[in-house]
Amino acid sequence: MSTHTVAKPSDASEKFAFSAANQSEVQKHLGKYPAGRQASAVMPLLTLAQAQIGGWLTVAAMNEVASILDMPPARVYEVASFYTMYRHAPVGKHVVEICTTTPCMLRGSDKIVAACERHLGIKLGENTSNGLFTLHEVECLGACVNAPMMQIGSDTYEDLTAETAIAVLDLLAAGKAPSPGPQSGRHSSEPMK
Repeated sequence: MSTHTVAKPSDASEKFAFSAANQSEVQKHLGKYPAGRQASAVMPLLTLAQAQIGGWLTVAAMNEVASILDMPPARVYEVASFYTMYRHAPVGKHVVEICTTTPCMLRGSDKIVAACERHLGIKLGENTSNGLFTLHEVECLGACVNAPMMQIGSDTYEDLTAETAIAVLDLLAAGKAPSPGPQSGRHSSEPMK
């Protein structure tokens, strides 16, 4: 099971403010909820803050979300530390999330993890020195019938082998867009031939 903690502020003067464009998005999200229920926008605002920062959340950003939503900061930290989609330290351009839940494990996710660690020269939870990749273990990504799988950004790569996982990483490293979905050649989750 993956675990992570909320980062500690490195400097008391740390600041965060939503950009002008994101201020408009904040207002759109707040408008979706009835008066007195704006705290329900915590996840969309955290997601927006994380995207603005570059893929991770600072304590200052979480405090700003708490201030906007009139919530105790601890409640925002609880949400941000519970969901694995929120990062609390800088990440690479491509966050590689490998599912290691039972269906993927039974189909060889340990081999995918080992191949990715070897190929990238990092362990789970680490970033490559060139800033291109971050490697994470995650729980179920919802494509159990196509196990083993990994998610990079919003794309999933399924029916992986060590070789096809490395091929996906190599395409990303070369600035190319690998085709998401099953890497075995099958369409969707049709029966294997």
